[in-house]
Amino acid sequence: MSDREQSKEARRKAAAARALAEAEERRAKAREKAALPPELGGRDGPEPTRYGDWEKKGLAIDF
Repeated sequence: MSDREQSKEARRKAAAARALAEAEERRAKAREKAALPPELGGRDGPEPTRYGDWEKKGLAIDF
């Protein structure tokens, strides 16, 4: 392998290591979020703010 090919391979390995570390961070945050207690007295169904909208008493408000 030439020096240039070795350099490319080293950069590729470093990028792969960063990607794996970032993925593990996201998984850890997802586990943390999943560990939260359920909301008492909240709305039923999916979270309405996930699309950037909020609906209350029939009115939809965009943030």
